[in-house]
Amino acid sequence: MSDRQLRVVLAEDSVILREGMVELLGARGCEVVATAGSAGELLAAVEEERPDVAVVDVRMPPTHTDEGIRASVEIRRSWPEVGVLVFSQHVETAWVERLMAAGAAGVGYLLKERVARTSEFVEALHRVAEGGTALDPEVVTRLMQRGQRSRIDALTPREREAVELMAQGHSNRSIAARLVVSERAVEKYVAAVFAKFDLPASDADNRRVKAVLAYLSEAGTGR
Repeated sequence: MSDRQLRVVLAEDSVILREGMVELLGARGCEVVATAGSAGELLAAVEEERPDVAVVDVRMPPTHTDEGIRASVEIRRSWPEVGVLVFSQHVETAWVERLMAAGAAGVGYLLKERVARTSEFVEALHRVAEGGTALDPEVVTRLMQRGQRSRIDALTPREREAVELMAQGHSNRSIAARLVVSERAVEKYVAAVFAKFDLPASDADNRRVKAVLAYLSEAGTGR
């Protein structure tokens, strides 16, 4: 995780939760430069502050349906340099597909009840701000249940597990620990994914993002 201080815009309509998150993020070295209680306030804050990342709830005033997702899509369209991390109690595959229609780089979607530690959340913020991805395993599973497979079918079970964990933002070391294999084995899985997705040699982090994009696209997000 980078040591730089992240500039964050926080959109959450619950005042108590919003203020609590401001304190938690501040204690973890992040600077919450603006808060918002509605989608309109969020867009105005992002336009003014140009933060590293925006943390967005899905259901916000006035209808409490998908205002947060619509605002997130607008942020990605208007300010692509700003990372977007959706932090919600709810997940609908259609929402995720809308959010990731332009690609998975700089995007996260985490479920509130499944984040066990503040440090995990801050690590996800840094990954998203740096152009990576941070997807809750439940989100990945739902995406995998949709769409047609093509190159994905060529992946071995271990290669598929590796790229799913890459989509969640895990490093090779973290993947190795979760799969109980060596880092060398993970390197081989990842190299095989690159080859099967026709990704030529380039910056390692960039190839990882492209692999995740290709994987999620063929799993249903790009249809």
